[in-house]
Amino acid sequence: MALPAPDLDARRYDDLVADAVQLVRRSCPGWTDESPSDVGITLLEAYAFLTDGLFRRLNQVPDRLRLKFFDLIGLRLVPPTPATVPVTFWLSAPARSPLVVAQGTEVGTVRTEAEPSVVFSTTTELTIPPSSVAALLTRTVDDPDPVPHDAEVFSAFSDPPMPGDEVLIGLTGAVPSVAIQLDYAGQTQGLGVDPENPPLCWEAWTGAEWTRCDLGRDGTGGLNRSGSVVLHVPPGHQVSVIGGRPAGWLRGRVVETGEGRTPYTAPPQVQRLEVSSVGGTVDAVQAELVHDEVLGLSEGVPGQVFTVRFAPVLGGLGDPVVEVGSDDGWQQWTAVDDFAAGGPDDRYFRLDAVPGEIAFAPVVRLPDGGLRRYGAVPAKGQTIRVRGYATGGGARGNVPAAAIATLKSSIPFVSAVENRAAAHGGTDGETVDEAAGRAPIMLRTRGRAVTAEDYEALAREAVPEAARIRCITGGDDATPAGTVRVLVVPSAAQQDGVIDFADLVPPEPLLERLAERLDQVRLIGTRVSVEPPRYRGITVVARLVARPRVDHDRVRRDALTALHRFLSPLPGGGPGGSGWEFGRPVRSGDVYAVLQDVRGVQAVEDVRLFSANPVTGERGAEQTRIELERNSLVFSFEHLVKVEDH
Repeated sequence: MALPAPDLDARRYDDLVADAVQLVRRSCPGWTDESPSDVGITLLEAYAFLTDGLFRRLNQVPDRLRLKFFDLIGLRLVPPTPATVPVTFWLSAPARSPLVVAQGTEVGTVRTEAEPSVVFSTTTELTIPPSSVAALLTRTVDDPDPVPHDAEVFSAFSDPPMPGDEVLIGLTGAVPSVAIQLDYAGQTQGLGVDPENPPLCWEAWTGAEWTRCDLGRDGTGGLNRSGSVVLHVPPGHQVSVIGGRPAGWLRGRVVETGEGRTPYTAPPQVQRLEVSSVGGTVDAVQAELVHDEVLGLSEGVPGQVFTVRFAPVLGGLGDPVVEVGSDDGWQQWTAVDDFAAGGPDDRYFRLDAVPGEIAFAPVVRLPDGGLRRYGAVPAKGQTIRVRGYATGGGARGNVPAAAIATLKSSIPFVSAVENRAAAHGGTDGETVDEAAGRAPIMLRTRGRAVTAEDYEALAREAVPEAARIRCITGGDDATPAGTVRVLVVPSAAQQDGVIDFADLVPPEPLLERLAERLDQVRLIGTRVSVEPPRYRGITVVARLVARPRVDHDRVRRDALTALHRFLSPLPGGGPGGSGWEFGRPVRSGDVYAVLQDVRGVQAVEDVRLFSANPVTGERGAEQTRIELERNSLVFSFEHLVKVEDH
């Protein structure tokens, strides 16, 4: 079996002849004889034949040489980006002394026979201090002065409770990023609230404002019965003074009723309220850290290249430190993008992240026969090592919530680990073919954005963690002339093709970083807008006929998975597998074909399409074809599939 050959230039003999004739028409209008018998045409055909043969030979070039060609023009493959996710460490018992989870602690998903574990490493150190109650206060709308309560039964709110009433819990210290358990004993006089949806929110003081705590569990039903409440305190929690008492303050605040909430008819009577630290949350990235790796011994010649053991090397997690052993100890060398400004004594090295190559400065022979050194060269026999680099990344790191459940190393008093939210931001690295498509744009733009393709190429370099980027130039009603709209689709976790719509909103830091970069490369007078695309929710209602002796539930699950993956804005979805095309209409015929390919389906009896608002859930009328604006993408929204017997 022959390996597929790269297609460096798609033109063939006929295309080359046609291009040459067009060039002659523009440059030599007097040449009008284009018959095959003309001598000039014969010469063009001869050169086209030779050039076609040259292209065929170039197409035999392996990827290794293509990468060398890219290096000559300063193009490097974009490495993968790692997914990030907050990870919560749960203690086996409430903390009695500060517990430290070190930076670089590794956790991962459960390993299966089919899939290896996806490893994440914590980005910072996490400290879980012990906590207890130092003060209890109440504050009502009618009486804004805090009222202290010490070792006595008291009403948490006014009678009847009003929106804005507060019960304030002062802790012995600040507990940023800590999971706090409130053990509550009390009772409610009269009719209580809906325990599944109480009009109560928990907040923490973060220095400038009250910030909402993530509610992990509420066994009290909104202080409606005795039980425990688990709160995840935000990172900025600080000690402050309320009612003359310094403490790390939390509060439970009565909020407006609505969304099915029933109000308090009487205030909860607090009999006992205790606090303890039961866990903590820290950010982690999908990467494995390599602390010390010996690359080898120097040959003492310029331009040496060493390859790390684990590639690709990820950026943004602390740059790798390259050290060279000498009689005076380990000497640290400096990473640079290129050696153009280097002198003969500068200890520089360059990192190519995707192949994991560390190169030292070259030497160039000058026209007069002299040599120009662009950096120092490690002496022969000196040991070269690299410290503190990370490897990993890719879309496989976008794991769903609760997927991380394994500690890669034992930590005393830590019993479990979990991710309460889905990981996001992981993208696969650039392929050689993708780089080949970017190379002409890079050569043409030279860091300036003029066309839509220029903006897209430069945007991908600035935010490689984005899943897709689309540029729309001005000229219609939606995009005024002189305006460039850059649409960003972030990477998001998928489980059986299902995407949480909130994950399709790009993070604000990503948009700000991209806007800052594009502002540097845009033409004067051009206004650049960086924003997410519009999403049109699509609901498919289908009726399928299953083959005999086929599990209907399995067919239904597979059909739903196929619909979610087909009607998806992320790579892997859409008709071509690169995500749904911007502005492409949704046709019932395409959906028929997708469902017919589901294993176990004998016939697709009926397919109905409905547009939907993914935010409000409102659906439109039935359609056979749903049109999309050119800045819009689809989003699968609550498909309904019925499977029947033959």
